[in-house]
Amino acid sequence: MGALDGRTALVTGGSRGIGRGVVERLAADGAAVAFSYRSDVEAADAVVDRVRSQGGLAHALRADQARVDEVRLLFDQAEERLGGLDILVLNAASLRVPTFADATEDDYEHVFDTNVRGPFFAIQEAGRRLRDNGRIVTLSTVNTVVRSPTLALYAGSKAALEQFTVVAAKELGSRGITVNTVSPGATETDMLRQANSPEALEALAASTPLRRIGQPEDIANVVAFLVGPDAAWVTGQNLRAEGGITP
Repeated sequence: MGALDGRTALVTGGSRGIGRGVVERLAADGAAVAFSYRSDVEAADAVVDRVRSQGGLAHALRADQARVDEVRLLFDQAEERLGGLDILVLNAASLRVPTFADATEDDYEHVFDTNVRGPFFAIQEAGRRLRDNGRIVTLSTVNTVVRSPTLALYAGSKAALEQFTVVAAKELGSRGITVNTVSPGATETDMLRQANSPEALEALAASTPLRRIGQPEDIANVVAFLVGPDAAWVTGQNLRAEGGITP
């Protein structure tokens, strides 16, 4: 038996990177999973096929997390496909890295609509729809404590998400719903490679005590713990899965 047998999960941004790792891990643990993707149909279909080939159940649902109407429709569709919801993992995010001098209003709106506005209302929907003793996990970043030039928009948006998580934990705890954050460090994803040169990636790996870049599976393992039965007494926390790079 799997730790999540009989449970259902919605994962945002589940077609690539960390999101894909989370979808595959939760399905392997027995959950029926719905996940969102924004545009890459082929990648989403590949995740569905991989999960089903291993005896799991996954549904791919198109949604843009920056649009609140699509977030609400995503919950409608996930509930319809799964017959109810127990778990929400908020993984989808956008990264733009302008300096303060170069940032535009479009940069600001794009990052904050995707990383703040959409997740806020997703947590609201989860609070209304998750069954008692459900689980919410938000994905942040170590860049809220390891500050770097050009990351003001991204780190600022994730800092807001961390605060949403803590407050939601207070508000939903009476129903047995836990709400926690996972903050990955440098993890092998398209987003990481988009924002860093090969030399910077080598330096990141060398700066961790474990001397490597994280893999999506490393983060998925932490998420799986938080949504599973062993974490029923853990809520309002921020678990940093980052190979020891933060103080």
